[in-house]
Parts: sequence; C-alpha cells; structure tokens
Amino acid sequence: MRDQLQQNRQARQAQQADENRTAVQQQLIQQRLLTQEQAQREAQLQAQRQRLSQQQQQQLIAQQQQRAALYRQQLEQQQLNAQRNQMLLQQQRRNQQYQFLVDYNERLRQQQLEMQNQQFDYNNDPYFYSAPIYRYYRSGRYYDVNQYGADQLRQAINLGYQEGYRAGRADRMDGWRFDYRSSYAYEDASYGYNGYYLDSEDYAYYFRQGFRRGYADGYYHHHRYGRYNNGSYNILGSMLSVILNLRSNDGYYRGY
Repeated sequence: MRDQLQQNRQARQAQQADENRTAVQQQLIQQRLLTQEQAQREAQLQAQRQRLSQQQQQQLIAQQQQRAALYRQQLEQQQLNAQRNQMLLQQQRRNQQYQFLVDYNERLRQQQLEMQNQQFDYNNDPYFYSAPIYRYYRSGRYYDVNQYGADQLRQAINLGYQEGYRAGRADRMDGWRFDYRSSYAYEDASYGYNGYYLDSEDYAYYFRQGFRRGYADGYYHHHRYGRYNNGSYNILGSMLSVILNLRSNDGYYRGY
C-alpha cells in the first residue's frame, strides 16, 4: 500500500513538472508573438517619430546594465525566500497553497533557465532607440515609456492576475482566510520579469495589481476582473486599461 502511494505521488509530481514546463513554453510562445506584434507597431510608429539620439540610447543602455546586475543579485535571494515560505506553509498545513508555491517556484526556475540561454543585443533592440510614446503615473510621479516598456507593464498585470487566481483558489480550497498579502508569489512578484526594459519595482507593482484582483476572483470563484480563455485566466482588457492608465505624451519628451 505504501509503495502504491509513493508511486502515485511520484506520478503526480511528474505530471506537475510537465504542466509547469508547458506553462513556461506557452509563455515564451506568447512573448514571441507579442514581440512580432510589437515590431509591426514599431514600424508604423517610426514613420512618425524620430529615433532617440545616440546619447539617449547610451543612457538607456547604461540603465539597463545596472538593472540586469541588480536583478542577478535578487535571483540569489529569491530561492532562499521561497524555501522559507514553503516550510511555513507546511507548518500551517495549507496543502493547496503549498502545492501552488511549489508550482510557482518551478515556473520561476524554468524561467531562469530560459533566461540563461537568451542572447541580448543592445544595439539592435528597438527598445533602446524607440522614443517614448506613453506616460503613466505611479507613486506621485509620471514616467515616460515606449511601446516595448508599455507591453511589459501589461504582461506584468496579466501574469499577476493568473498567479493570483491560482493562489486565491488554493486558499479557498484550504479553507484559509482571504489574505493575498501572505502569498509568497505576491511578495516575490517577479514571474515573467527578465531584468530588461523596466525596473523590478515597476514590474512588481503592476504584477501585484493584477495579483490581488486575480486572487479575489479565485478565492470567491467569480469572474469580476478576468475571464477564462484558451486554457488560462486573463484579466479583462478594460480592467487592465484602468490599472495602467497609459496616456499619450503627445510628443512631449523630457529625456531619461
């Protein structure tokens, strides 16, 4: 009987690992499709807007190099925090939330492996020569952003919603109180972030905005903020627009 239980557990773990790999692969496919759409939009925008100057491009590249170095340091601490939270959930006997965290950490691990194989070309990446066309307001100040940065913000909100939905559903199944802030995924808020285009604080802020809404939908088992579509839960476009509230900068550019 014990052998059978162990075999069943191993089978479930293998199935979950396959599902995590599939989720990461689907995310990469979506990102590639998004990149293609971005390139098409950028081609249209470039006909109307000039490229950034060489000095402005070098400023963006220098910022990016600092950002990437900081993110590598954060990755080292990430695994330690994840292990600490897994132990806490086991002590609390929150089995579904524990399984969600195991799956979340596996998705992060797969993401990190994919990132290690990525090649980045600063000189040919359109993010570094595309002028900002949007502004958004956060924490008492305005930020300028180009199309590529804006799409990264949208991704942060949507992935946050998806992870929040899973976390909320897990707490509901565990009979746990409504508490999205106690989820390590909410604290971490880095799934989908690759260290490029945005500061980690910006990405995390908008990830959490999506997360808490997804958590509410998952916990209360309703679809107030999002819908199930094509095998995943996605935030409503109207809600995404409300959260991000992008505004055209009307050609106004203050520099980086």
